[in-house]
Amino acid sequence: MSLLVVGSVAFDAIETPHGSVPRTLGGAASYFALAASNFTPVRLVGVVGDDFGKQDEQILRRRRIDLEGLERAPGKTFFWAGRYNQNMNERTTLVTELNVFANFNPKLPESYRDSPYVFLANIDPTLQRSVLQQARRKPKLVALDTMNYWIERTPAELRETLKHTQILMINDDETRQITGEHNLLRAAKHIFKMGPKTLVIKRGEHGALMVHNRFLFSVPAFPLEEVHDPTGAGDSFAGGFMGYLASAGSITDESLKRAMVYGSVVGSFTVERFGVDRLKTLTRHEIDARAKLFSRLTAFKL
Repeated sequence: MSLLVVGSVAFDAIETPHGSVPRTLGGAASYFALAASNFTPVRLVGVVGDDFGKQDEQILRRRRIDLEGLERAPGKTFFWAGRYNQNMNERTTLVTELNVFANFNPKLPESYRDSPYVFLANIDPTLQRSVLQQARRKPKLVALDTMNYWIERTPAELRETLKHTQILMINDDETRQITGEHNLLRAAKHIFKMGPKTLVIKRGEHGALMVHNRFLFSVPAFPLEEVHDPTGAGDSFAGGFMGYLASAGSITDESLKRAMVYGSVVGSFTVERFGVDRLKTLTRHEIDARAKLFSRLTAFKL
């Protein structure tokens, strides 16, 4: 079933101990869409500038990603540059140029307004809510990502948007910040009162934890000998997670657990190369094979 993502499409410049790339496709919506397209057709809403060429567009179009909702505006595309040191958990932002993204006001094409699955990537919560208000009918599932900037600057707007969200996907620090609770399980109970019934906590190299109002489920990160570039790993996790749920067509305890595994697996492919390079060639066969290996690595009997 069709999956809608609304968020940033960008160009990134990335430096890690394994090398550097001066310009590559980036942005939360790009990583998410490329990851999710392995499971289901994706509809993308974002904005790019005059410098976003046909070859950039083709990276997305070749992967079952509908770009009717990709707006073109005069100016330059959102640009971010960052450097990772030997500890890939530590990142230094060198440049952030919002450019046309600064005035992004998402507008859903008529053909997108019936999307049953919706992922609201990290943007202003007022804009996230405006997306839901444009839908012709209530989506089957809405998931949302946010960050410390919006938690600090727009707490009331974020809480209002969370009332219309079933799944919240954030990291440890953001979970503690939004609730004021250090313990993640107690924090989850606070979040359930805000609207979502599922909290997915992205924990980088430590995997991910899902706290549902009925159960807990945790997955490790898939073990890799080398991580070339962790940029976009969290967005790829979200894409694998939501893409699998949309392809499953039903939201059950078991499908949520499998979505966690597929999210972790897709994220593990992303970090093997710079930017979206690995996602451009990734196949469902490769994903399923690694998911089966993941299952063997984590299975045990008492």
